[in-house]
Amino acid sequence: MGSVQRAMRLLEAVARHQHGAPAKQLARETGLALPTAYHLLRTLVHEGYLRRDRGLFFLGEAAERLGRRGAQQKRRTTVSDVLARWRDSIGAPVYYATYREGEIQVLCVSDGPGRPAGREWADFRETGHAHALGQCLLAQLDDAARRDHLDRHPVRPLTPYTVPNGHELLRRLDRVGRTGPVIEHQEYALGTVCAAVPLTMGDTVGALALSLPHRQADRLLAAARQLRREIGRLIEQITPSISI
Repeated sequence: MGSVQRAMRLLEAVARHQHGAPAKQLARETGLALPTAYHLLRTLVHEGYLRRDRGLFFLGEAAERLGRRGAQQKRRTTVSDVLARWRDSIGAPVYYATYREGEIQVLCVSDGPGRPAGREWADFRETGHAHALGQCLLAQLDDAARRDHLDRHPVRPLTPYTVPNGHELLRRLDRVGRTGPVIEHQEYALGTVCAAVPLTMGDTVGALALSLPHRQADRLLAAARQLRREIGRLIEQITPSISI
């Protein structure tokens, strides 16, 4: 345990020096005897956590991977917290998805007791024509990208209410436009209604959605409007930090 603690102190010390630091300086900053520092530095280099160049030590690829994973985990935790807050204020499960590399990717779902998420009984990636999230994402694409998606994932009926064919879906997407909300009644699953609103930040094509039991369909439009307001407030909060 002592060796691990000393190695971590060395890693932290190296991270503070963007342009690298020699072993003697790192030993002095961490309060380690020079032979101990040399031994741990060599081990960290061997394991890929540090690299040595012209007598200076820098963070290695292994340490950088840990940093990227930590940042990614932090972003996921932040998204989960935001969605949970919206779930509780709106009173419905909330979904977040993006369109990346030609596919629909559901990244986060926030549900809870009394607010169960809809069951993914048919792959969301292949049935974007039938659910609000998918339709909202496809509406933000250009015509060529939409047609390419439908060539790979053709329209097929999931319920009696599913859009009947690709031509009708494309007409619907044109009516919705890139910024409009999408309302879907039992097209993906019987007994469930959904609404989705676009979330566009930079080049990211994203959408947020909520679902309700069909018996609460009269709440759907108001809930979608509330979700859109919440998104607007969030963007207002983070825009200053983005510009910095």
